[in-house]
Amino acid sequence: MDAGRFDALTKAFGHRLLRRRLLGSIIGGALSLLGLRDPEIATARKTLAKCKKVKDKKRQKKCIRQVKDRRRHGTDQPRPGSTDSTTLPQCPGGDCSNVLLAAGDIASCASSGDEATAALLDRLGGTIAALGDNVYDSGTSQEFATCYTPSWGRHKNRTRPAVGNHEYVTPDAAGYFGYFGGAAGDPSKGYYSYDLGSWHIVVINSNCTQVDGGCGSGSPQEQWLRADLAAHPATCTLAYWHHPRFSSSSGHGSTPEMTPIWQALYEHGADVVLSGHDHTYERFAPQDSTGQLDWDRGIRQFVVGTGGRSHYGFGTVLPQSEVRNGDTFGVLQLTLHPSGYDWQFIPEPGKTFTDTGSGTCH
Repeated sequence: MDAGRFDALTKAFGHRLLRRRLLGSIIGGALSLLGLRDPEIATARKTLAKCKKVKDKKRQKKCIRQVKDRRRHGTDQPRPGSTDSTTLPQCPGGDCSNVLLAAGDIASCASSGDEATAALLDRLGGTIAALGDNVYDSGTSQEFATCYTPSWGRHKNRTRPAVGNHEYVTPDAAGYFGYFGGAAGDPSKGYYSYDLGSWHIVVINSNCTQVDGGCGSGSPQEQWLRADLAAHPATCTLAYWHHPRFSSSSGHGSTPEMTPIWQALYEHGADVVLSGHDHTYERFAPQDSTGQLDWDRGIRQFVVGTGGRSHYGFGTVLPQSEVRNGDTFGVLQLTLHPSGYDWQFIPEPGKTFTDTGSGTCH
């Protein structure tokens, strides 16, 4: 190669490199104006880059908008784990160690409902129970990155998830387990337990055709549940999973396959069950595994499929159903006391539906 051509090429390369550096500086400056520090800038750049890989234009635009909105409002609303928040998360009595925030059927790049419920979480302290179908439509790693991360993903470090059927559209729910890591339990099982305050919490895999041995009596999961409950004889116990044992919704309705799991919980004196799957809010009176009212030993169930994806209606109302709503996104806040619990459904901004009450442990 002659010297003239070499000079021309190196000059052109230098211009391209300069343009790239200038563009990087412009982007960095713009992100800095939104209040991001260097590590946050790097995260935002990565997220925006993933957004641009989304082929569907509508989903791509929503993804980019979520990133921008999150950072635009980030200086006004506290983010869990941040060191510069001037407003503390709200918890009943000021104590967040015994608070559980729950909803399922959450994020989609085709909906903005998850952004509304994530904004509620921004100001509410406590552990988050994500009740399955956490991202649509298939629970892929890309959907978690582009549709879940910009909203509920900013609360990932305090989330204990349950796996839904949409996660299993991806074989072995690999996107879900890869995203949540150890917080989701053993990927070969999808069920686990933990303690919150004085309560014992059990997370079940209700995808009975996906979990080894299913959900029936004598299955590995049911036997594990009985052993776990025997090893943790807490005064108060709560369980959650995706598919509701009881539901009046016209979307999916009740899941009889979960009867053996309910029965095991009932026999060990469990108090509360949370589920999603139906995109509704429904509260039931305490009942046994067959749906019979039982104020002495029955388990109270909440269906909280209100995370933001969409809304379902209702069909035939089940006998023990006490409260129902099918048009409001929101989260259920449970305050877990040593011998009882308080509940409050907190709606998205602009909606007025709510539900409050309290119960005692067996």
